[in-house]
Parts: sequence; structure tokens; C-alpha cells
Amino acid sequence: MPEASVAPTRERLLAEARRAAERAYAPYSRFRVGAAVVVSTPTGPQIITGANVENASLGLSLCAERAALAAACALATADRPASPHARLATAPTITQVAIACIDAPGDAPPNERMPCGACRQWFAELAPQATFFVDGVAADLTLADLLPQPFQLTRTAPDANAE
Repeated sequence: MPEASVAPTRERLLAEARRAAERAYAPYSRFRVGAAVVVSTPTGPQIITGANVENASLGLSLCAERAALAAACALATADRPASPHARLATAPTITQVAIACIDAPGDAPPNERMPCGACRQWFAELAPQATFFVDGVAADLTLADLLPQPFQLTRTAPDANAE
């Protein structure tokens, strides 16, 4: 099996997330976060990273997890499940997510290392089957561990007459 088709290890993904966090723009919170997501492609898994980017209008800040997920959605080579509606894009297949808060104290409890609620909701939509790794938390997590009751809409076909 070629190396490209082997899923990255937990350790490698957390290292990629830490490296991404070093590039964060966090002048207000001074809390740098990085994320690494694994996207399935025809040539094997690809790692996409993101870092948090803050804004003086804090509500406009972008979390590392959402930056990485957005970049994964834009990846042209990502494997995507077939859409019953040709004009609608589908989410890429994301198999793993790693998150690192490099400014968290070494003895910080797990709740101080976890992604925010908005990011968890993005995971529910874009990475529902992924395995999640949080730097400083020993357990591998699932979406149910992070967000036990996610908001999810049942996807139905749009009205054929609507345009």
C-alpha cells in the first residue's frame, strides 16, 4: 500500500495542528489554536490545516477548526459522496480532526481544550463520522462525545419546479 493511502497517525495530526497554531493571529485572546483535518482524495488522505484568526470585532473572528473545515470544502480533489442534485455540492469526506490549543496551560482540564459550540456544530454537518483528537486529552473522541444532541436537518430533495 503506498504511503499516501495510509491514514495519518494521531501524533502526526496533533503535530500538524500545533504547527498551524503557531501561525494563528490572536492578538486579543493570545490563545492560539490550530486544527488539522484529514480529507479523503482519490490519491489518499490529505491533511488540511487552519489557525484561528481574530478580529477587533470579536464576533467576526474565525476559529481554527472552521478555517480548516472551510478549506477542506474548497479542496477540488476531495472525495465527495454523490449528490442527488447535480447543482449542489456535497461535503468532502473528512475522516479525522485534530485540535491543538498551544497556549493552554499544561495542566488545563479537558474542558479548557475543547472546541467551541459553533465548531462542534460545523463538525455535525461536515465531519459527522470523523475521529477527533484534542491535544492534551488522551481519548480519541467521536461527534457524540463532543456534541451529544447535534442540530441536524433531514435532507430532502428540493422541489423540481423551484428555480
